[in-house]
Amino acid sequence: MAIIKPFGALRPKPELVKQVAARPYDVLNSEEARAEAKGNPYSFLHITKSEIDLPTETDIHSALVYDKAKANLHGFIHDSILFHEQKPCYYIYQLTMNGKDQTGLVCISSVEDYFNDVIKKHEFTRPEKEKDRIDHMLATEAQTGNVFLACRDVAEINQLINQWKKTQECVYDFIAEDNIEHRLWIIDEGATIHSITRLFQTQVPCTYIADGHHRAASAAKVSQQLPGNDNAKYFLTTIFPASELKIFDYNRVIRDLNGLSAQEFLSKLATDFAIEKAAAPFSPKQPHQFGMYLDQQWYILESGNGTFENDPIGILDVTILSNNILDPILGIKDQRTDKRIDFVGGIRGLAELERRVDSREMKVAFSLHPVSIQQLFDIADSGQTMPPKSTWFEPKLRDGLLTHTLNS
Repeated sequence: MAIIKPFGALRPKPELVKQVAARPYDVLNSEEARAEAKGNPYSFLHITKSEIDLPTETDIHSALVYDKAKANLHGFIHDSILFHEQKPCYYIYQLTMNGKDQTGLVCISSVEDYFNDVIKKHEFTRPEKEKDRIDHMLATEAQTGNVFLACRDVAEINQLINQWKKTQECVYDFIAEDNIEHRLWIIDEGATIHSITRLFQTQVPCTYIADGHHRAASAAKVSQQLPGNDNAKYFLTTIFPASELKIFDYNRVIRDLNGLSAQEFLSKLATDFAIEKAAAPFSPKQPHQFGMYLDQQWYILESGNGTFENDPIGILDVTILSNNILDPILGIKDQRTDKRIDFVGGIRGLAELERRVDSREMKVAFSLHPVSIQQLFDIADSGQTMPPKSTWFEPKLRDGLLTHTLNS
C-alpha cells in the first residue's frame, strides 16, 4: 500500500508567490528560461535553471551551475523570499485550465515504494538526465521538482479533500501568464492529516508516475547516496485521482523521409494504412487514426495493422506509428536517441506541427490520438514501458510553490 507523509515545505511568502512560481525546469531550455526570468529576481528559475545567472557559454552540467543553484536557494531563504513551514502538513494543489479544475494532494512519498514498485513506472529514464537532477539535489540539499503521480479514485479521500477546500481558506491563489489558475490549501489539522495517511495506507495499493520519471529516479538514487538522511527516504510528489486527469496527444515531427520522395513515401504507407487527403488540419478523433502533414497537405491515415487488443503496448497508437512507419520506412530505430525525430506536446496545437514542417526544419509531422489514463495504468501494471514521449499532461505543476528540503 502507498506510504505518504506530511512535510514542512519550503515555500514563498504569499505576496511573492506569483513571481516565484515557475514552469518546470525540463520544459524550458536555457535561452527560454533566461527570457522568462528576465527582470524577475524572485523567479524560481534562478534555482532550477541557475545557468541563467552565469555566462551563456557555461556548460549547463558544470559544478558552477549547481553551486550557483545552491547559492541562489540560500539567498532566497536569507532574504525571506522563501520560508519553512513550522510543522509537517499536507497541501492541496488545484490547477484550473479552460474552466476545468484538477486537484491533487501534495505530500512526500516513500522511496521504498519506488524501489518496490508500489509507485509504478511506464517510461525508461536516461542516465544523463538523472545525473543532472542528482547533482542538483546533492548541491542544493532540496527536491525542487514535483513528481506528478496518479491513483485510482478513492471516494473517501476525494470527499475529505473537497470538504477541506470548501471550509478552509487557500493560502495561494494566482493566475499565471499562461492563464492557468493555481490555488493551494494547507492541511495542518492533526486528525485530518492522520486520516489521509491512514486512507492511503489502507485503500491505495499503488500510485503511478504520470510525469516526472527522471525526478523520481534521481530522488531514489540520492537516497542511496545519503543512507543516514531520513528526509532523503521520501520525495516530493503530488497525487491526483484518475478522474481529475486528462492526457493530451504527444505528436511527432520527422526531419527527412529517409531518402524517399514524397510519392514513394505515400506508396509505402498505403501497405498498412488507408490514406485520404484532409481539407483542414486533422486531429484524430479515435484510436488507430493519425493525422499527417506533408508538403503543405494534411492526410488522414487509418491503421490496418498493429492493433493487438490483448497487448497493452501493441494497441497504442505510438507503437503502431513506430512499428509501421518510423522503423520500417523512415529508419528510426530508437526514438530516445535518434536526432531525426522530435516531439511536440498537444497543448501547442496543430499549428506548431505545420510551422515546423513549413519552415523546412522538418519534412513530415504526425498527429496522434492521446493515450488514456486506463491504458497508462494497464501498461504500468503489466510491468511494461511505453514508447518514449507517449503522454503529455497539462496543466503543469509549478516549481517553487513547495520544496522538500533534505537538511531540516
